[in-house]
Amino acid sequence: QGQLVESGGGLVQPGGSLRLSCAASLNVFSVSPMGWYRQAPGKQRELVSRISTGGTTTYEDFAKGRFTISRDNTKNTVYLQMNSLKPEDTAVYYCHAFAFSYWGQGIQVTVSS
Repeated sequence: QGQLVESGGGLVQPGGSLRLSCAASLNVFSVSPMGWYRQAPGKQRELVSRISTGGTTTYEDFAKGRFTISRDNTKNTVYLQMNSLKPEDTAVYYCHAFAFSYWGQGIQVTVSS
């Protein structure tokens, strides 16, 4: 819907790190919980992590201890820091604004040697 713009994906070796960014318009970011989903080939889209407007975070089990979600209210941007990446993390990652049901365009993350 043009309100969310993702960046930061790419190809990384197993064990490596990537940081995804999602820039949102002010009217969206200031009032909406934000999150990251992912969709691997042949699989359903699944939630990775979510952050409230106040900074409270939740993670799916596969992301706990490896991924960190954060938001910078001065830049209207939400981040997903991904460490210790595994081949099974390969997917298209989507930014989501829960209050408006907006989705980003998706960004490819490939973990491969």
